[in-house]
Amino acid sequence: QVQLVESGGGLVQPGGSLRLSCAASGRTFVAYTMGWFRQAPGKERDFVAAIGWRRGNKDYGDSVRGRFTISRDNAKNTVYLQMNSLKPEDTAVYYCAARSYGVSIHGDDYDYWGQGTQVTVSS
Repeated sequence: QVQLVESGGGLVQPGGSLRLSCAASGRTFVAYTMGWFRQAPGKERDFVAAIGWRRGNKDYGDSVRGRFTISRDNAKNTVYLQMNSLKPEDTAVYYCAARSYGVSIHGDDYDYWGQGTQVTVSS
């Protein structure tokens, strides 16, 4: 089992930045691919970013590429999502997820999920 706890969400103005954190506990964090997904009210869950466990390879959703950066600190069992140039359409609940295999953009491929953290981009 892996437990995931997100933090760092909040209210930010358009053009601002936030950094989300996801702390993992339980089984060996270093062996898991970590992903971020988001879901806005009335919309489907969207892939945001993921980082592999073996080579640290990364992938991003088209809507965040160039603005968001995913990273991980295996010593702290934590994955981060640095979000810059935020837009109102980035408003959503952001979820951290983990899986035992390589990077995937599909939420159904992930085995463990956090409870989510709200990000609101508004003036």
